[in-house]
Amino acid sequence: MIDHSTGDETGAVLRAHAEQSEQDDRPAAESLDALRKDGVFALRTPQEHGGAWVGCEAVARRLTVLGRSCPSTAWVAGTCVTAKDLAAKIFPGAPAHELFADPDALFCGSGVPSAQGRPVAEGVRVTGRWRNVSGCEDATWATLGLLVDGRFSMAAIPVADLTVDRTWHMAGMRGTGSHSLVADDLLVPADRVVAVAPFPFQDRLLYAMTVLGPVVGAARGALDVVDAMFASDRKPFMSAYSRMGESPGARHWLAEANHLVDRAETAMLSVARAADAGGPADSDHPRLQMELAGAGADCRAAVERMLDLHGSSGFATTNPLQRFWRDVAVGSRHPHLNPYLAFESAGKALAGES
Repeated sequence: MIDHSTGDETGAVLRAHAEQSEQDDRPAAESLDALRKDGVFALRTPQEHGGAWVGCEAVARRLTVLGRSCPSTAWVAGTCVTAKDLAAKIFPGAPAHELFADPDALFCGSGVPSAQGRPVAEGVRVTGRWRNVSGCEDATWATLGLLVDGRFSMAAIPVADLTVDRTWHMAGMRGTGSHSLVADDLLVPADRVVAVAPFPFQDRLLYAMTVLGPVVGAARGALDVVDAMFASDRKPFMSAYSRMGESPGARHWLAEANHLVDRAETAMLSVARAADAGGPADSDHPRLQMELAGAGADCRAAVERMLDLHGSSGFATTNPLQRFWRDVAVGSRHPHLNPYLAFESAGKALAGES
């Protein structure tokens, strides 16, 4: 299992500013500064450019620890991992030296090709809008999908050259600041726009960790709230029990919540190790997708048990449990964790259909 004691100083900063991040619809500056000083933004910066370039399991573990304190800020750190991984693999040579001049710079991005590129003599003219770009207000670079002459491509663009449209108004993961980025006939140098093939499955597993890690961490954070309640003099209302732990039903619910979170974490780390071990066989893809989707569902179910234990007071705006609940509800429904598509893929494989 994950050692959640690491990075405690960083976690304390994130916890202290989690509410501010949610209210501002973007990560708190203090939280981002703590991540930068802790080397989090360099997790997937290439080693030759001063970064760590850690593997899938290390990313999952680090983001889970951070998500226990502030899921939104951990999510932004995960987006940085994905965007830097893409940039390192797509833009070699001179562009890479420019992109990774600061190994601790925050990157954001979107793989959705929701823009058009028009080649011109000076480079590529880019026009379009990318939605749900986490951390975009605070990032230095954006790695963005687009179509150039009908071909899927990726562009590396300074965020300062783009317009941020503050469109992120969600019930959960509010602090991710996943607003929209807009380009209007923006000239991008030709060496920073590259046609690419579909992302390999092994890479997609890494990108799934950047989503699932903060969700599992959020479920751990919710458990912290409930554990504190059990350690207090709080008792089940309308009962003869003098404290929560005296109730067999409450103990059962607590055990089930812990089991579900443990199972989600174990599944996540198992998939991460499979990714680190090399490209999983095609026959393993449906199973791994099911494990990812199942882990997200386990986190949701666990938090529901915790809300049952806490009762209606868990929904007070001053209670962090309701924030963890909303963050898990939104984060676990990311396309990387889509349960019905995972079942669809597994069903096709079992039926022998391609």
